[in-house]
This record gives sequence, C-alpha cells and structure tokens, in this order.
Amino acid sequence: MGRLAARLFVWCLLPLLLLVAGSAFAVPSDLIPPPPPPAEIREGHTELAAPRAGAGSTEDAVDTAPTVSTLPSSVSDEPRVGRGVLRLPPIPAGFNSKDLGWIRFIYHPSSLERVQPLIDQAQAVRHDLTERLGFPVLSEVRVEIARTPGEMATFAPSGAPYPEYAAGVAYSELGLVLLSLAPIHAGQEQDLGEVFRHELAHVALHDALNGQSVPRWFNEGFAVFASGESSFARMKTLSMSTVGGSLIPLHELERSFPNDETKAQVAYAEAVDVVRFLVRREDIHRFRSLVTELREGKAFEQAVLDAYAVDLATLELEWRDDASRRYTFVPLLLSGTFFWVIALGLAVWAWRRRKRRDKLTLQKWAREEAVEDLQRARLALRTEAARVHIVLAKAANEVPVAQLAASASEVEIPVVEHDGSWHTLH
Repeated sequence: MGRLAARLFVWCLLPLLLLVAGSAFAVPSDLIPPPPPPAEIREGHTELAAPRAGAGSTEDAVDTAPTVSTLPSSVSDEPRVGRGVLRLPPIPAGFNSKDLGWIRFIYHPSSLERVQPLIDQAQAVRHDLTERLGFPVLSEVRVEIARTPGEMATFAPSGAPYPEYAAGVAYSELGLVLLSLAPIHAGQEQDLGEVFRHELAHVALHDALNGQSVPRWFNEGFAVFASGESSFARMKTLSMSTVGGSLIPLHELERSFPNDETKAQVAYAEAVDVVRFLVRREDIHRFRSLVTELREGKAFEQAVLDAYAVDLATLELEWRDDASRRYTFVPLLLSGTFFWVIALGLAVWAWRRRKRRDKLTLQKWAREEAVEDLQRARLALRTEAARVHIVLAKAANEVPVAQLAASASEVEIPVVEHDGSWHTLH
C-alpha cells in the first residue's frame, strides 16, 4: 500500500483504537450493550450433585425460541431426578437395534441414513473421551434416536421426563442418551453429530468420576468443549462480557445457571472457556490428575488445589487475566465501524494496485512497440540493400572483355605427343 493510503488507513483507525481504550477502562459495565440475540438455542443442563430439597424433576431452564437465544444449538441436558430408582424404558416397537458391544443404537428403520454417521463415529468419540479423561469410559451406553421431539418424550424413563427445550438428553446414571432427528423449533439448525458427542461427553464424565458431584459450570463446559462445538456468538458474548466487566464469578454457577437470558449466555460462554483453560496442552496432565482426585471423592476445590497447585479462586483470576488478553479487542473487530475502515483501506489498496498495474501495462506496450519499430526498420534496410546495383568506374587501362577473349584465342597453347596422340597441357 502506498504512503498516501497508509496515512489514510492510520487516521481512520486511530479514533477506533481510542474508543476501545476508553471503553476498556472508563465505561461502566451497565452501559455496555448486551450481545445481540442469537439464531439458535442450545443448553446442556447437567447436574451430578444431589438436588436440594424441593427441587423439581428437571433443572431450571429458560425456554426460549431459537431466534432469541445464544445457548448451544444441540440443547443437551441431563435431567435432575429425584429420589428413587430409574429403570431403562423398553425398546419402542418397530425400532431397529445396532449393537457395537459397548454402545447400542435404537432407531426407526426409516432413520438409518441419518443414524449411520453416528454409528461410524462412535468408536472415535469414545477413544477421544477416554484420552481426555484418562480413564476407560462408556462401557455400556444405549442411544435412542427419535424422529421428532414429541416421540422422544415417550422414550424418557418413568419419573424423569426430559426438558421440553432439549434436542438431546443424557441420563448418565442409566447410560441412556435420547436424541431427536428433528429440531425443537421449526427452521432451527441442528447438528445431530454435535448433540451426540455432547451427550456422550456427559455420560463419559459421569463414568470417569464414578458419579461424584462437580459444579454445574465444569460439567457443562466439559461437554461443550469435548464435543468440539464452536460458536461465534459465544465468543462474542464472552468478549463483550470481558470488556464490560460483566463476567460471572464461578461460585455463582456451581449449582445452576441464571434464568436471565443474557446472563445465561455469559454463563455458558464462561463454562466452556474455563474448561478450555484447564485442558490446555501444557496442563493436560493436571486435568487428568483433577479427574483422578474427583474420582477418589475429594471436594472440587481441594481437587483443584492438589492438581493445579493453586486454589480455585487463584485459578479463576488466572483465567480472567488470560481472557482479558485474548478478548479485549474482539468487540472492535466485530464492530461495523471497523469493517468500514477495513473496506476503505482495501478500496484504496485496490485502486493503487490497479493504477500500478495499468502503468506496468503501458510500459510493456511501449517496449513491444519499440521492438516492432526496430524490426520494421531492419526489414526496410534489407529491402533497400537488395535493390542497390554496384557500378565500378572504368579504369584508363581497362581492356574490354571481348578483346580479352580474342587475345586468349591467339595465345599458343602447348601440346605433347603420347602413344601416337597429341594432348594439350592444362
């Protein structure tokens, strides 16, 4: 980019940098606008801890349309059940069964094309979860795939109905996963593979911990992280919360997530990012150690201290510091003004590039014309040379050709005789 374009780009970008710096240090959190409504709904209400007195059959949840929620699209849940013994429901009549030894798929024959990708990836998902957790998991799982959410409701165990807003449910104590081929809301996008991996992650964590209780944010964050789900809206939510100072303390997410839609979005974004922070490549051995400590029955905070050598409060501060470094400038990158500046810079760059390209083209044409002119000049010189007759001036003593021929005839030519015949010498 030329000097003029560079100056123009810097002058346009400078006010935006000043705006971001002011918002990070001077703007109160209550003046930061909440993130825009998402285009998909997705939860993952999972609570391994025993319910408090008076708790209902399912976890508290926000039932919202997909047009006003940034919760994960697969809507994965593990219902909080009350006292009593749960039993696996009978296999629905007319459904097929595919048994892989450790996992059994139950589906309607008409659904095989949709179910086959889940069957193909099941072993790889199990291997990945075993590697992450450091313990053999998913020894016995049953996955029932309904054609519609209404049909999925009939698959739920007696006494533990599934949350109505869920497209996938994990009953970890039973090793039971329920999935719906059709999304909860018409027109909603749903990745069945993501829901499947999410639910298996819930069951795998339950298996690795031997059913020991963990905070809500840890359980849900691990399920989203392990399933490989990515969300641009979730990243933007966490960015706005980091800049605006509206992150939620982890102790407030220990048992449940907020009912408020905006705060619930922040809670899910935090849960996933904190787990990502715990499972960083350099700390993967610490995460496995944490799972071991929890498996042995230690309290979560004590297990964190033993595995990471810092208490949970300090670990949370380290995560917040990491998040502030990674997400401070994301709102600027996502702002409309920034895109206009980038567009202007690209336009100037394109104009200067085209101008330079045109100049090079003109120079090329000029060189080609010069070469053609030189070739034409050389050709003209050759043509002219072919038409030239060289005439030599006659010297004073020059003898005419005819005279020379006559003189030659008068010159005596020597001859010799050999074997009775005469021969000329030449």
